[in-house]
Amino acid sequence: MATFGWGSTINGELGLGGIEEDFILTPREIHWKGSADLEQAACGTSHTLLLTRQGEVFSCGNNDFGQLGHELSRKRPQFINALENYTITQLSSGSMHSMALNEWGQVFTWGSDAHGQLGNELSTVQATPRIVRSLSTKNIVQIVCGHFHCLALTNSGEIFAWGSNDYGQLGIGTKVEKASKPVQVEALSGIPIAFICCGSNHSFAVSTSGAIFAWGKNNCGQLGLNDDKHHPFPEQIRALRSLGVRHIACGDDFSVFLTGDGRVFTCGLGSYGQLGHGGSNNEITPRMVLELAGSTITQVCCGKKHTLAFVPSRGRIYGFGLGHSGQLGMTNPRNISLPQVVNGPWISSGPGLKDGDEGANDGPGMKIRRIFSGGDHCFVSAVERSSSVSSYDCRIYDAKTQICQLSLEMASSLSDLSKDSNVDLDVISNLEVIFKNQSCLNGSFLRDTEDHRPCTSKNHGLDIAIAESAFEYIRKIENSTIKDLIWESITTDLIQSLKAKPPDVETLRIYLILPLYHEFINSKNYPKLHTPFCQAVLRLSECPARIVHRWWSEQSIEYYERLIECFKGVVTYIVNFQYRQDASTRLVIGYEKNLHMALSLLLNLFVTNHKYRTEKVPCDVFHINDLHETVDIQKDYVMWLQDKDNKSFHLCSYPFIFDVGTKTLLLQTDQRIQMHNAMQTATTEGFLQMVVGGSQVLNPFLALNVSRENLVQDTISELQRYSANEYKRPLRVKFHGEEAEDAGGVQKEFLMLLLKEILDPKYGMFKEYEESRYIWFSNASFEGAGMYTLIGILCGLAIYNFTIIDLPFPLALYKRILQEPVDLEDLKELSPTVGASMETMLAHEGNDFEDVFCVTFSITEDIFGEQRTVDLKPDGRNIFVTQESKQEFVDLYIDWIFNRSCKSHFDGFDLGFQKVCGGRIMHLFTSRELMAMVVGNENYDWFALQETTEYRNGYSSSDQTIQWFWEVFHELSTNDKKNFLLYLTGSSRIPIQGMKAIKIYIQPTPDDRFLPVAHTCFNLLDLPRYKTKEKLRYKLIQAIQQTQGFSLV
Repeated sequence: MATFGWGSTINGELGLGGIEEDFILTPREIHWKGSADLEQAACGTSHTLLLTRQGEVFSCGNNDFGQLGHELSRKRPQFINALENYTITQLSSGSMHSMALNEWGQVFTWGSDAHGQLGNELSTVQATPRIVRSLSTKNIVQIVCGHFHCLALTNSGEIFAWGSNDYGQLGIGTKVEKASKPVQVEALSGIPIAFICCGSNHSFAVSTSGAIFAWGKNNCGQLGLNDDKHHPFPEQIRALRSLGVRHIACGDDFSVFLTGDGRVFTCGLGSYGQLGHGGSNNEITPRMVLELAGSTITQVCCGKKHTLAFVPSRGRIYGFGLGHSGQLGMTNPRNISLPQVVNGPWISSGPGLKDGDEGANDGPGMKIRRIFSGGDHCFVSAVERSSSVSSYDCRIYDAKTQICQLSLEMASSLSDLSKDSNVDLDVISNLEVIFKNQSCLNGSFLRDTEDHRPCTSKNHGLDIAIAESAFEYIRKIENSTIKDLIWESITTDLIQSLKAKPPDVETLRIYLILPLYHEFINSKNYPKLHTPFCQAVLRLSECPARIVHRWWSEQSIEYYERLIECFKGVVTYIVNFQYRQDASTRLVIGYEKNLHMALSLLLNLFVTNHKYRTEKVPCDVFHINDLHETVDIQKDYVMWLQDKDNKSFHLCSYPFIFDVGTKTLLLQTDQRIQMHNAMQTATTEGFLQMVVGGSQVLNPFLALNVSRENLVQDTISELQRYSANEYKRPLRVKFHGEEAEDAGGVQKEFLMLLLKEILDPKYGMFKEYEESRYIWFSNASFEGAGMYTLIGILCGLAIYNFTIIDLPFPLALYKRILQEPVDLEDLKELSPTVGASMETMLAHEGNDFEDVFCVTFSITEDIFGEQRTVDLKPDGRNIFVTQESKQEFVDLYIDWIFNRSCKSHFDGFDLGFQKVCGGRIMHLFTSRELMAMVVGNENYDWFALQETTEYRNGYSSSDQTIQWFWEVFHELSTNDKKNFLLYLTGSSRIPIQGMKAIKIYIQPTPDDRFLPVAHTCFNLLDLPRYKTKEKLRYKLIQAIQQTQGFSLV
């Protein structure tokens, strides 16, 4: 290996000895002790530090401020004896000071301290390297110098800065002109930093996913922030985020950026051509050097006012910028504004080599390993062409310069340790760093490919599967020392460090990674783990909170359900074990911080699930089963009703945790309250009328007397006799000429028959979609809003009187009642073919959209056999839908079908529904739950029906007739079983609570000549003691065909 140098050597900075020349115009070999082992050259303004592969440091050049670290000759590289006991791994040079880093992560400084740049609060020249004391407890992995300031990156991801702060180059604001000892750059905490760099008075940091942060002097636009103002705090260069920048080099007032694919961008001062754009203009945003665009650059470096770039495929160095001191390696020194080849012994005498021709047989005898520059001088380390040593690539980071990260391999090795084995101190130290610092975990488990760049709200960049596997190994760790260390690090340091306003999106990865920690499953950990984590999530400002929840929503069902279970478990644990003293009493839950935090996070997860997740987690995953058996939920509901401003804590503010049983109980509670109030009002009015001599007797029920022959008109007439408040009374129905007293069965049949009549096509109120068999409001109906209001009232009465009715509306109806947005899924449910067509349209990516679909912003409807075109937006029939406007078309189409086309009709329906069911009780239900309350469901479990059946007056489950009955029943077709339910209970569907909510009773009758008789009001079946199973089958099938009309037995 050989070392070559060129440029200014006025102060001996090239180490060529006492020569007469001040400027070396073309590369010249430098003979010095470490020439064959040069690892790094750190070039200051007028001095040079040289590092060998053995970790030895040599220096030469200006020593006016002791920056060489020795008192020997300045003209040739001299060994710095003060560092002989250390293995140095990195060097950096400022204008008048020097810095070194050893293998143990210790930082040494020497030279001028006029600006505090030595970091030891000396304020005087320090000619001998000395450890920076305040960093002695840190493990530093990178060091860099500006003219008068320094940066250091720790293995935990912290950046420390010290020295001059005239332009805000320390990134800590402008309250101090200088910092004489290292201070942390708090604005970047939590970001996994991969690279740091300094210019003369400005600074940069690059994250693991390519985000670039800049701060300091910016008079020429050298920060690339599209302005020329100084920035005392780190600001992200948005223009570079997606370009994948891996390395930065800086001169006095300009900056050079190298991307992962080998492109070069420059900005800042351009007066000497150092930006390489062919002119002398300044650039305030990074601009690509087009002359280098056809080559893959692997190394860039800068002097004060010049730039070097290396193209390994051609084996060439290109230079541009100030050249009067020979720093561009030309025999005719001058300024160059476009990249020019630096001639040296690595250049072929023939024509320029093309990419990939490095190995040409007629090439020169040497190849470049690494280039260095600073001040007005440059260095190159070169090796024989036959050498196996490859060229350095500054786009590839040395693992020793990177912050600690948790890997699958590390986690696996930890799980292999036995319970009582001694753990290596280095392992303990690394683990402590990783689990105490966000940066380390935020930089862990990144995808192997470039997919993690850039990290954005749409791309977190994590390989979640690898992370899950790693934390599964951590769960299996048996060694108590390691387990305790991880626990203490996470709970004491990591979670406490989470900020409300994180500096960048990359810091939010921790919210995806941390819930994988197995201790979240243990609800007992809530004071130290769950609650602090909840607090951290809930105090996030709006934008980062939205990103975290978006990332959560994109995870697998298993991940999301695990997240829900972690915090649902906390709620259950607190309610069952913290509150409850006596298992026989039900609790009244008041405010408790930990409970409130867990419920608030669950609320966010619930909202996120329904707003953003493509594959929804079922609502019942959020349910805490049988909560009403532990908590006095009825009292909580009453207090919640009274607290109209929601100022106090109530479980009813979090209805998504209530299962069907709890919500049914609350609906019953509300029903009883409303009915009691209505009945009390009626009784009071009756009493007052009696006092004043009135003769009218007020009925405390909502009593409807109707005929089967004129059901609709009779019902309208009867309802008109009552006010809206009176709809809250218990419903009682009597059919003219029929004897049955209504104990529930009559009203069931009344509602079913009435709705069947109203929904008949002869009224034209609704349109039936043949494909789905659902109905929706017809915009061609001549019926007034009154008829729709009637249907709304009946729907409300069914809910309030716990009667299941067969109302063939899609889920969209209940969404609209609860003011939930309708979407494409609702259109697909109502009209599957149309919905599928819309999906196809949205999925189409070609440039031939208009040719393929040829649709306008209009819809054609059939109104009584006549085709009518409706514009979805003004003049829509003349506006074609394009690739860009297709989403707007779909949204407008859905809005027309479900909202605009039926506004008056739905408003009438909603008015009627709200008259009965208006109030806060509806806020406890989701649209699916409300739908199930009205129409029930078909989740049949026929054996559960058998198990819940009770027997009276001599029958028992072991009776021969009963055994025959169930044998016959289970042999029936599903349709006949549904008819039996209809016959016995008045409805073929089952309540939202499931089959267990249907309790039927069977009692014997002596005469087996008769059919079984259903007392629908009481779910009671009179079953004669038949002599044979076949006769029972025959009589039962005959009976279940009789499903209309009520008579006393």
